Amino acid sequence: MRFLSILFCLSIYGNTFAQSDTDAFFIKKIYASALTEGASYPWLYEMTTQIGGRLSGSPQAAAAVEYTRQELETLDVDSVYLQACLVPHWVRGAKEQVRIVNSNAVGSMDLNAVALGNSIATAKHGITAEVVEVQSLDEVEELGRAGLEGKIVFFNRPMDPTQINTFAAYGGAVGQRYAGPRNAAKHGAVGALVRSMTTRLDDVPHTGSTAYEADDQNIPAVAISTNHAELLSDLLENESVQVYMQTHCQNLSPKPSHNVIAEIKGSEFPDEIILVGGHLDSWDIGHGAHDDGAGCVQAMDVLQVLKRLEYKPKRTIRCVLFMNEENGQAGAQAYSKASDAKGEFHLAAIESDRGGFTPRGFTADGDEAVFTKRYKKVVEWLPLLEPYGLDFEKGGSGADIRYLKSQKGLLFGFKPDSQRYFDYHHTDIDRIEAVNKRELELGTAAITSLVYLIDKYGL
Repeated sequence: MRFLSILFCLSIYGNTFAQSDTDAFFIKKIYASALTEGASYPWLYEMTTQIGGRLSGSPQAAAAVEYTRQELETLDVDSVYLQACLVPHWVRGAKEQVRIVNSNAVGSMDLNAVALGNSIATAKHGITAEVVEVQSLDEVEELGRAGLEGKIVFFNRPMDPTQINTFAAYGGAVGQRYAGPRNAAKHGAVGALVRSMTTRLDDVPHTGSTAYEADDQNIPAVAISTNHAELLSDLLENESVQVYMQTHCQNLSPKPSHNVIAEIKGSEFPDEIILVGGHLDSWDIGHGAHDDGAGCVQAMDVLQVLKRLEYKPKRTIRCVLFMNEENGQAGAQAYSKASDAKGEFHLAAIESDRGGFTPRGFTADGDEAVFTKRYKKVVEWLPLLEPYGLDFEKGGSGADIRYLKSQKGLLFGFKPDSQRYFDYHHTDIDRIEAVNKRELELGTAAITSLVYLIDKYGL
């Protein structure tokens, strides 16, 4: 009996090791294919250089929908289709002007600035007002109407450079951009300046959404570069400073747009969906190469790599390119609403929206009722992924897939190295030159490897 037990154990271990070897060899093939025959970089090059920035409602966003649809149709997948959504249509208008006026120290000088997304325009000839610097939203409330009425409020809290995870640093500072202008408006401020969201000191201003209340007390809001934020703060220590602002932004009527969807149908469990995706829209300045052209072409390339390797998935693998993540998330909401109405089940969803840098792993999130059990299954795959520098950690997933949480699958955020991302995020320099081809392809391989393991073993 002891001999038979030993044989039984050895047979189990032998099968496990053989299975592990099979997976390791296939993952190696995934990496080889992505690094030698990947399509992500040429797709991204075309999208950024020929289409450019793809703000929701713009002709460029519509062109990106058509371009990616056509490219996905070349992959011979089971279906490619568009999903309608109604998106906000904000336009920047003529170039912004922001200028220090008659300073004792520097005279009059222009500041590097961009209007924040959703901002309103100034009056036709702009506004000039005294600047008041604050470090927090709480400080706005403390100063109140007595301290802020008729002033331009300067939000100058920097991203914390001691945070190793720069997304945590971003989260600690971005509230002033999103909510600062509307909070200042409640106390009679006439304009808002916001320090750009980056740890780097440079001359590049960063845009991004700001949110207004649904009333007429809104004020124009712009971001200024970190170097000019430092300069302005230094001036305010020694003198009263006035700034001139002129913006030409408009919020137009919403426009119809689309998510772009492609899928390979599962052979055994077609009703279990594994989603890979990114957001197709970007800000109008720059070309949206890292944010989020990279995530879109990686999601597309997952399908391309699996088809090239003649892999037959058990579960349905679906690529979704979401529209309007930057200033509304209309695409994500339309997708989740339609999915829930159909009774779909997303076993897993993987979003790439942190740039096309060197892969470090994945963050994972999910409904509390199922997360622990499913996450334990995922951690078992670490020996297969660690040789490629990948790990798992609990955390957020992605702005577009978070609406799928109620379906009780696992939600993953692709996690590249974060140190350079906020050098380019929401800027004019987020262009193809900022993307390393090999790093982008490694991201495709990492995501495809996780898709393969989830598809083969389930959760």
